[in-house]
Amino acid sequence: MTVGIIAKMQVQPDKGSEFEQAFQKLQEVVRAEEPGCLLYALCRDEKTPDTYWVMEQYRDADARKAHGQSDGFRAAAQKMGPLMAGGMERHLCTVVS
Repeated sequence: MTVGIIAKMQVQPDKGSEFEQAFQKLQEVVRAEEPGCLLYALCRDEKTPDTYWVMEQYRDADARKAHGQSDGFRAAAQKMGPLMAGGMERHLCTVVS
């Protein structure tokens, strides 16, 4: 079965556009370099515009682990981290359908 992550992130007020651009660059790297990543999508909350949700799906636990250790992820985290207004809330899931 594939594994998933649903992550919630708060971004500082007026930093959403900059955050989205940084995420888009990361998304391009993930798509090009991580064949085990099946889904990597950023969503902005409709009710709270400074809240973002990331939906991730990986072929298996090894692919998920590789993502977190990739150079592209580490570089993006350095760019996105200062734009955030707190920590990330992460939920690991087993995709069942």
